Amino acid sequence: MKFKADRAVLLKALAHVQSVVEKRNTIPILANVMIAVRDVKLTLTATDMEIAVVEDVAATSVRNGACTAPAATLYEIVRRLPEGAEVEFDHPGGDAQLAVRAGRYATSLVVLPIEDFPSMTAGTLPNRFMVEARALCGLIDRTRFAISTEETRYYLNGIYLHATESDGVKVLRAVATDGHRLARVEIELPAGASGIPGVIIPRKTIAELRKLLEEASGEVELAMSDTRIQFKVDGITLTSKLIDGTFPEYERVIPRDNEKILRVGCKDFEAAVARVSAISSERSRPVKLSLAKDLLVISAASPEQGTATEELDGERVSYAAGPLEIGFQARYLNDITAQIKDRVEFRFSDGSAPTVVQDSADPSALYVLMPMRV
Repeated sequence: MKFKADRAVLLKALAHVQSVVEKRNTIPILANVMIAVRDVKLTLTATDMEIAVVEDVAATSVRNGACTAPAATLYEIVRRLPEGAEVEFDHPGGDAQLAVRAGRYATSLVVLPIEDFPSMTAGTLPNRFMVEARALCGLIDRTRFAISTEETRYYLNGIYLHATESDGVKVLRAVATDGHRLARVEIELPAGASGIPGVIIPRKTIAELRKLLEEASGEVELAMSDTRIQFKVDGITLTSKLIDGTFPEYERVIPRDNEKILRVGCKDFEAAVARVSAISSERSRPVKLSLAKDLLVISAASPEQGTATEELDGERVSYAAGPLEIGFQARYLNDITAQIKDRVEFRFSDGSAPTVVQDSADPSALYVLMPMRV
């Protein structure tokens, strides 16, 4: 195998694939990236046995072939090369080392047999459809904060993606919950997605996919089966195993008859919560919302630091129901309001029941937040 590639193009591709590689693993081949050259196409592949990323980049090929090399080391070498450098790779085959040269710089890397490199791309993925990259970003960004990190409830360690109906309209819906809060976001169902199975996409896959979507434009091709999902975007293919579990019946925890409605400017509310919760050093930082007609008082107390309150009223607040006091974790409140652009709507039942939170101008996203004692 012998080829030349532009340093900037190579660095971008290596950044994508090496981030999948686990820094600590007991299987040496999983620390490597597979480098394959076929005519004018260079393909880089990395996997941790749960996720695989494959990226095609342009290269000048001299001799076809393939080898594997340490992913993190190779990335660091290319990253430290001067801008504009042309990087040459030369591997004569077998157990010989991989020679890497750029200008007057030269190094040799130990390789491992390509036969040992695992493949995750075999098998069929019968369900295929296209979705806009920006729409997919929206589904991820507005739900992933609610993914559980509790490993014992592994079936909550991802985003549940499925096709369903909402008010008679077919939608593609993403749901995440950690038991304290729930995020449900939907977009119009893409053509070809009506028969897809409900799947739970793991947290790490979501993080890697979001990185790829950062620079994406146009559409993303999704393909899935009951056990795997694949995303193709701008010459990059990400394949992942799915979480083998049953996502809970989330609709049962969404209140339907919360009739006490508070509407408040989102930025005003966020800023007030941040100022009031600063009084507490606790990670949970509970804050209390006290409601009266067109008045919201946000307060917090700390045994070590004291108390803090802030009032919001006038045009910033709309509330017509009876007096109500309810407490929430400040961090959970901010995670939700960060997804809302203008005016946030809270729907309460009482001080101990789940609260529904929505963007007043965007019904496509719905959040449920459990209260806490303060």
